[in-house]
Amino acid sequence: MIPSADYPYVDSQHRSGVSWAAIFAGAAAAAALSLILVVLGAGLGFAATSPWADEGASAQTLGVSAIIWLLLTQIFASGLGGYIAGRLRVKWANLHGDEVYFRDTAHGFLAWAVATLVAAMLILSTAGGLATAGAQAGASAVGAAASMAPKPDPNAYFVDSLFRNDGPAPVSDDAANGIAARIIAKSIAQGTLAEGDRAYLAQLVAQRTRLSQAEAEARVDQVFAQVQQAKVEVQQAADTAAKVAAWTALWTFVALLCGAFFASLAALLGGRQRDRVVWLEAEGVDYTARRTIQR
Repeated sequence: MIPSADYPYVDSQHRSGVSWAAIFAGAAAAAALSLILVVLGAGLGFAATSPWADEGASAQTLGVSAIIWLLLTQIFASGLGGYIAGRLRVKWANLHGDEVYFRDTAHGFLAWAVATLVAAMLILSTAGGLATAGAQAGASAVGAAASMAPKPDPNAYFVDSLFRNDGPAPVSDDAANGIAARIIAKSIAQGTLAEGDRAYLAQLVAQRTRLSQAEAEARVDQVFAQVQQAKVEVQQAADTAAKVAAWTALWTFVALLCGAFFASLAALLGGRQRDRVVWLEAEGVDYTARRTIQR
């Protein structure tokens, strides 16, 4: 190949089609802008929330705003990284236009991929450190509590049932509370309160509260209904958290796809502008002047 004014010194047939310097430059710019926008979004989110009731943005508004901000962050940061990767790459001489477009698109995609991997590593390392510290603190607290609290006996409910009778239960208040707790725990696990357990609980309640047997049974039914309602609320909260996590993952997936697309598109635009640059050399007596012009 004969050297030309556009590509005077390097044989493009023996040169790699990847400009890693341009890719890493674009990835660094994308990661930096992404960090700035994420910090800005977090600040705006905290400013919009309020611990007081009926003040500040609602949870739904914050969720929608977070999704929109994530999409905009990916579009702007990935677009900037792709444009820089396309604009800073070397000029490929004597190549078909389709090959140039493919290489520019690949450069934008690679810049997005590198920036995404770097951001993911930073997020995972930070989250992993926080999770490890939290797990160690939680394990210490649980260990201390476990060493102080007695271990529950899985057979305690059945042992209690051995000594039931129709007369007054000759047990202390603490023992009665323990018996009632074990009956309720087993009933919650089964989803229903057995008739024998209900009658025995009512007997304990009537014995210690001076209520009639009917009033004690009504109180047992009321308390058991409250416990079941609390269990349903916990399950609903867990279901809501699972749905939120699922939608967050799906919208993160969509945002990353948008980032890859706009990075590739911006790299294509930057590559086209790069190819419009023409180098002119003017030989002087003691120097060589180079300048660029835009067609």
